[in-house]
Amino acid sequence: MANTSPSPRRAALLVSAVAVLGLTTACGNGGGTASSPRTESGTAAPAGGDASADGSGTPVSSSSGSATGSDSTSTSSGSSTSTSSSSGVTSGSRCHTSELRAKVGGNNPGAGQENFPIVLTNASGRTCTVRGFPGAAFVSASGRQLGPDPQRDSGSTATTVTLKPGQSAWAGLTFSNPEISGAKTATPATLVVTPPDEKDPLKVTWTAGAVPVSGNASSVRLTVFSAGTGA
Repeated sequence: MANTSPSPRRAALLVSAVAVLGLTTACGNGGGTASSPRTESGTAAPAGGDASADGSGTPVSSSSGSATGSDSTSTSSGSSTSTSSSSGVTSGSRCHTSELRAKVGGNNPGAGQENFPIVLTNASGRTCTVRGFPGAAFVSASGRQLGPDPQRDSGSTATTVTLKPGQSAWAGLTFSNPEISGAKTATPATLVVTPPDEKDPLKVTWTAGAVPVSGNASSVRLTVFSAGTGA
């Protein structure tokens, strides 16, 4: 009777082939595509290192954002799965810069802190949402950024704020009173505000005097948006 057992060399090749087949199958199953890194949604980056940049690196000089109380003419693209309205703009998607008005509310000082609400109002004819931190930077009349980027309050928890036409949301802007802290100061001409997830900023005339820009306790902090005006 002929010997039907495979030779040692043939058996080794057979095992290798099975191992390669198993590896190929493992790499191709379950869709096989690694998920992309997740990024935090609903936040606008603070102003960048460029002295003329807004919260997302867009030069302020090229922005079509508006001064306090007037509509911005800038636009944003951004995708949404919400239902489209008759005007062609999605209803319930995030608020774009061009649909918002910005202002800074009155100071509510306490315990050596100066506390201002940054208020965004929905000036469009549709319902939209804001979520997370604004971008913000103090700038001089020449457009130069004054002081470092504001810091985000780590204790803030972002929630989605739905704004019907005419409704507002506010985020806190807080810093220590320079007369108490001894920080070096400068007097801004403008507060540049970038809505969450947007690139185009809004410009708000700053009328509240000097702000800390360096030295002791010079940090400026931001909180996430909440419903209302912060008054």
